[in-house]
Amino acid sequence: VRLEESGGGLVQPGGSLRLSCAASGFTSSPYAMHWYRQAPGKERALVASISSDYRPYYANSVKGRFTISRDNAKNTVTLQMNSLKPEDTAVYYCSAADSWGQGTQVTVSS
Repeated sequence: VRLEESGGGLVQPGGSLRLSCAASGFTSSPYAMHWYRQAPGKERALVASISSDYRPYYANSVKGRFTISRDNAKNTVTLQMNSLKPEDTAVYYCSAADSWGQGTQVTVSS
């Protein structure tokens, strides 16, 4: 499985960003897909997941601000991030089937 993220960048506190992940190489039914993040000096942590039948899960820190969605026909997963805070600054990684993307930087700063 190959995963490629896009959509990171610099945004002011309270702003929004949309991350996308395109997956290829699946050889079976759609996998659960995940977004993780890793801030400097911290461990990688799960942000949100979505099952193959579209059931979402969110970490408490992003609940109500982030929305995960997927398109099984296109093998894509999206993370809509609203009301961003400086503590959301991290490298965000897409993951599925024990594979990882290269990560995309999200920086929330004024």
